[in-house]
Amino acid sequence: MPNPLHRLAADLVAIDSRSQVSNIAVAERIEAALAGFEIERLDYLDEKLVPKRALVAHRGGHGGLAFSGHMDTVPDTGWSENPWSGRLDGEFLHGLGSTDMKGPVAACIVAAHALPATVPVTLLLTTDEETTKAGARIIAGRSALARWARPSAILVAEPTRLTPVRGHRAHIAFTAVASGIQAHSSTGKGLNANWALPDFLSEMKAMYLRLRSDPTLHDADYDPPFSDFNLTIDNHGAAVNVTVPMATVRIKFRYSAKVDPAPVLDVVRGAAQRAGLALSEAREGFPPELPADHPLIALCCAQTNRSPLTAPYGTDASELQALAPCVILGPGDIAEAHTPQEKLRLADLDAAVPLFMRLATEVARDV
Repeated sequence: MPNPLHRLAADLVAIDSRSQVSNIAVAERIEAALAGFEIERLDYLDEKLVPKRALVAHRGGHGGLAFSGHMDTVPDTGWSENPWSGRLDGEFLHGLGSTDMKGPVAACIVAAHALPATVPVTLLLTTDEETTKAGARIIAGRSALARWARPSAILVAEPTRLTPVRGHRAHIAFTAVASGIQAHSSTGKGLNANWALPDFLSEMKAMYLRLRSDPTLHDADYDPPFSDFNLTIDNHGAAVNVTVPMATVRIKFRYSAKVDPAPVLDVVRGAAQRAGLALSEAREGFPPELPADHPLIALCCAQTNRSPLTAPYGTDASELQALAPCVILGPGDIAEAHTPQEKLRLADLDAAVPLFMRLATEVARDV
């Protein structure tokens, strides 16, 4: 008979919930595992009109610890075996999202269920974390149950190898669009949108290099100390014998709380205007960061016997910090995430449950 924690984690992995598809099936499986909890469903349509659902579940009185995780995964790029096998081999759980972060979500659910009914506990279960953070933003802005529960602290169970992460970067996503006129390229009657890009791209490369070389834009508390400035170019399937009607440049800029994003914003906006590109920006919340001596971080360090870290990536904490202070702490290794061999060590998954229970009990004592 499989361990119930392992079985739940495997069941969640077996349901396809990539960010581009609906997550409602996995939300329903999670809800079935939450007997005895008050549940709030927060349904919405994403930007492509795909039905999505965030869940808030609560048991007990006000305050206490909230556990958070996301239901969506990245695409199944590069997988040679079934990404949704949920295969258990006695040592690992295999499959897309096993580490990031359906295994950790299962640990949150099992830990919350195992707590005495007198210990207040909340679950904040999001979707679209891998793309827009829309699920977390909707919980922070719309959840009546989360507002009633008033959790004292939030544990975001992203994979950290059970080491407390006290802060991480957040991102600003830039989209710059050049417009052309589509025609057969031999006729001379078209306008290739790509020819509007070189000057803009040159300025973006200079910004990329400046972020790496300018110490005034660095944060020594992070590894690497420089901000991420990643760029992609999309011609939307245009063939090489067609003048490109639209070229889209996307840039993800990640920055920490101590880095002022204004110089980057000024450069990107100015370069787009000079090149005649239409520019839009999408922001996460402010980068979350607690001091190393914050009571929540101190508690997590005492319970894990590990010093706190910072992380260069982002999580739902950028939005959920509006509800309560956040720590990022969960089983699994971020190096496994987003790979075509993703797997989660079952011993690490098992170790998360008693740790989560101890933390919830300690937080409840301070209410």
